[in-house]
Amino acid sequence: MAAQRDPTTLSNYGLWRTRHTDVDFRVDFDGKRLHGAVTLRLERQAAEAGALVVLDTRFVKVTGARVDGDGGGAAEWELKPHQEPLGAPLHVTLPEAVVAGTAPGATVDLVLDVETTDRCTALQWLTPAQTANRKHPYMFSQCQAINCRSVFPCQDTPDVKSTFRFRLASALPTVASGVPVGDHAPAPGVEKVYEFEQKVPIPSYLFAVASGDIRTRRIGERSSVASGPDEVDGCQWELERDMDKFLEVAEKLIFPYRWGEYNVLVLPPSFPYGGMENPIYTFATPTIISGDRQNVDVIAHELAHSWSGNLVSNASWEHLQVWLNEGWTVYLERRIGAGLHGEQEFDFSSIIGWKALEDAVSQFGPDHEYTKLIISHKNVDPEDVYSTVAYEKGFHFLYYLDRLVGRDNFDKFIPHYFTKWAGKSLDSFEFKQTFLDFFNGLGDESLKQKISAIDWEDKLYSPGLPPKPNFDTTLAKQCYDLADQWKDSSFEPSRKDIEGLTANQLQVFLGAVQERKSLSAERAQKMGAVYDFISSENVEVLAAYYRIALEANDPTCVYGVAELLGRVGRMKFVRPLFRALNDVNRGLALETFAKNKDFYHPICRGMVEKDLKI
Repeated sequence: MAAQRDPTTLSNYGLWRTRHTDVDFRVDFDGKRLHGAVTLRLERQAAEAGALVVLDTRFVKVTGARVDGDGGGAAEWELKPHQEPLGAPLHVTLPEAVVAGTAPGATVDLVLDVETTDRCTALQWLTPAQTANRKHPYMFSQCQAINCRSVFPCQDTPDVKSTFRFRLASALPTVASGVPVGDHAPAPGVEKVYEFEQKVPIPSYLFAVASGDIRTRRIGERSSVASGPDEVDGCQWELERDMDKFLEVAEKLIFPYRWGEYNVLVLPPSFPYGGMENPIYTFATPTIISGDRQNVDVIAHELAHSWSGNLVSNASWEHLQVWLNEGWTVYLERRIGAGLHGEQEFDFSSIIGWKALEDAVSQFGPDHEYTKLIISHKNVDPEDVYSTVAYEKGFHFLYYLDRLVGRDNFDKFIPHYFTKWAGKSLDSFEFKQTFLDFFNGLGDESLKQKISAIDWEDKLYSPGLPPKPNFDTTLAKQCYDLADQWKDSSFEPSRKDIEGLTANQLQVFLGAVQERKSLSAERAQKMGAVYDFISSENVEVLAAYYRIALEANDPTCVYGVAELLGRVGRMKFVRPLFRALNDVNRGLALETFAKNKDFYHPICRGMVEKDLKI
C-alpha cells in the first residue's frame, strides 16, 4: 500500500488515488452555490484495496454516487459525522463487479452529484454593490489549504496530484486554473459554458474558479491580465513592463515554464491573500495595483510558484513542510528580483522579510511550536499554523545552504531538484536526501565536509529566529539613517526627507521606526502629515504607517484605520491592523469588524474572529 503522509486528510488515498478530475458545474449567483457533477478517476494502489473509497468533504451536499463503465452503476455512499477541523468523510462503496474486475494500477470513474452550501469555506460570493462598477455579482474560490473539500468531495491533500478538466456554466465570464478551451468571449448576462484543461497534475488546493464581469488584456508574449472592465487598463499598465522579464529570469534560473500560459486575475478587494498561485491564472489582490509599479514583486513570487509548489509540492500541510513550497518560492522570487535589479535587491528584499519574520516570531513567542519548520501536532487546521515563518524561515534555510556550498554550486542544484521532483510531492526528509545525494555525488571533498557539518535537526526543529545573515544594507542605509533622525524629538521633518525613496524603502524606514517604538502620538501625526503617508495610494506604505500610529496611541488615526479595514480584505494588512486597533480601541475594532465581516472572505473572517477573541 502507498504511504499516506498527510494527517490533514481523512481520505484513504493510499488505497485509491485520484489521477484525473472532471468538474461540470453551474455557477448559480442567485442561490450562491456551485452545483453539478464531479468525476474522480481513481487508481487502485494495492491488491488489498477493497470496495471502500473515503473522500474529504466539509459542508458539501452530496445527492448521488455512481460508477461509469463496465460493471458500474449506482454506488452506496454515506456521509460520516463532521470532525473539526477536517470535515465529514464521505464513504463510498464501489460495486463489487467493479472491484473484482480491477487490479493494482487499474482505474475507476466515480461520479458524484454535489452542490456547495452556505457554509462553504472556499467560495466568496459578492453582491453587485461589493464590486467596483456595482453592476454584476462576483464569485471566486480560495482552496488553500484544505478548503477544496468544501467545494466537492476529493482527496484534499497536496500529496495527491490530478489532471483536471473544467466545464463551468455561468452568465458571466469565467476563469479557472486551466488553459482556456473554445469560446471565451465575454457575454455578461448570457449563460454559456466555459471550458478549461489542466494537463499538468495539480493538488486539490490549486483548484480555482472565478466568475464575474471580467475583461482581459495582454501583458506579455504568454501572459494576460484579467480584471473588472473599469480596472483592467490600469492593471495592464502596472504589469506589462515586467511580466516577460520575470519569466525570462526564472526560466534561466530553473528551466522552461511548463504550463503554457501565465495569466493574472486581479480580484475584488476582499481577496484575503497577496496572491494565490493557481496554475495558468494567478489570483492577485488589487493592492498590488498602486499606480507606481512598486508592488509587482508579488507577481514574481506567484510566478516562482509555477516551479515550487505547483510543479514540485509539499506532501503535507500539518507538519509545515509548506516551507518547501513557500521558502523555495521566496528564495526564487528574490533571485528573480536580483536578476532584474542587481544583487543588492536580493539583500534589500531579505531585510524586509527579516522584519516580517521577527514580527511573526514575536507574535507566537520565540519558543512556540509554530516557529519551527517541522511541527509535530495532530488535528489542527493548517490555517491556524500558516504564517510568515514558512516563507521567511524557509528562505533563510535555503539561503544558508546557498552560502554554504557556494552560489555556483547551488545554481546547479536548483534545476536538478526541480527536475527530479517535477509532478510529485515530497517531505523535508526527501529534500534532505536529495540535497545530500547531489552534493556528495559531485565528488568534491571540501563540499562533502561542508554538508556533513549541517545540523539538520537544528535547522528543521529549532523554534525561534535563525541566525541573521550580514545583509548588504546599501539600499537600506538611507532608510535607517532617516529612522535614526526620528529618535530625536526635536527633529523637524521635511517632504524632501523621502524624495527618491521607493515604496519598499519607505517600508524599511517605517519598519525601523516601528521597531524602536519611540514615537509619541503627536510625532506620529506629524510623520503622517509631513510625509503625506495618510493619503498614500500604496496600501503597503499606508498600513505600515498606521501600525506606527496605533502603537503610538494616536487617537486621530483610528478612523483612517477603520476606513482602510473597510476596503481591503488582504489578511497581511487586516489581521495586524485589527490586533493593533483592538489594543487601542476595542470597541471600534469590534464595531469595524461587525460592519465589514460580510465583506471579508470566510478564511479572513474566521482568522480575525480568533485574533479578536470573538
